[in-house]
Amino acid sequence: MSGFGEATAVRRTGEGRYAVALDGDFGFEQALNGGYLMAVLARAALDASGRPYPISTAASFLRVAKPGPAEVLVETRKSGRTAEVARVSLVQDEAPIVDALITTGALDGDAEPLFSEVPGRLPAIEECVTFGGDKEDGFTARIDMRYDPATMGWLDGRPGGRPEMRSYFRLREAYEPDGVLLALAVDALPPVVLNTGRYGWSPTVELTWHMRAVPAPGPLALYGSGRLVSDGWFDEDVEVWDAAGRLVAQSRQIARAGRRPS
Repeated sequence: MSGFGEATAVRRTGEGRYAVALDGDFGFEQALNGGYLMAVLARAALDASGRPYPISTAASFLRVAKPGPAEVLVETRKSGRTAEVARVSLVQDEAPIVDALITTGALDGDAEPLFSEVPGRLPAIEECVTFGGDKEDGFTARIDMRYDPATMGWLDGRPGGRPEMRSYFRLREAYEPDGVLLALAVDALPPVVLNTGRYGWSPTVELTWHMRAVPAPGPLALYGSGRLVSDGWFDEDVEVWDAAGRLVAQSRQIARAGRRPS
C-alpha cells in the first residue's frame, strides 16, 4: 500500500505531459474517487506552473477511471503575475477521463479573514461514528472519517430526509493537510443524497472547488449539504474547515442520484 504522496505522484515525460499510476485503493467498487483524481491533476498543474497552491479547479468527469497507468496533459492558457490557468486532462487508454481548468497561485498562510461565517459545530470526535472501517484495503483503509451521528440515519434505513452529511477527515498515514489533500477532502463524504433515501452509486458529473486558505495541521471538518434533489440529479456543497477553525476549501458539484430508493 503506497502513501498519498506516492499515489498522487506524477512524472514529467515531456512538455506538459506527465505519467501517473492510479492507485485502486483510493476508490470503490464502481470507480476511483473523484477527489483523488483531482489531487493527481493538481500535482501536475502545480509542477507545470511552479506555483504553490491549486486555487481553483473546475473538473468535468467524462468516464470512469481504472487503477493503473494513465497520462496527465497540461496546457497553459494564461500566465500572470499572481496566477496561472491551465487546461489539465487525465487520459487513459487514449480516452479523456477528466477535463479540468485549474488556476494555481500563492496564498498567505498567515492571512486573517476579514469575514468568515462559521458553520454549526460537529460533535466531539469521540462522539462521532464510523462505517466500513474494518476493511483492510480500499478507500476506508486510507481515510479516517468520523461522522456526525445526526446525518447517518440512512445506514439503518432511517434517512433524515435532508441532503446533508458532516464528518471529520484525515488520512490514516502521517500526512498533514495541504492544498493537494484538500482536493481529496472536498469529495470524500458519502453523497449527501443518501440521507434522502436515494441509494446506489451517485457519479459526479462536474465539480468546482476553491482553496481559500493554507490548512493548519490536524484533522479537517467537512460540512456537506444540498439544495435540490430532482429528476435524477442533485447538487452538493462542501465546506472544509481546518483544526484552527478556518474555512480552507469549498466546493459545489452536480451529480446523478442513486437509482435505488430506500
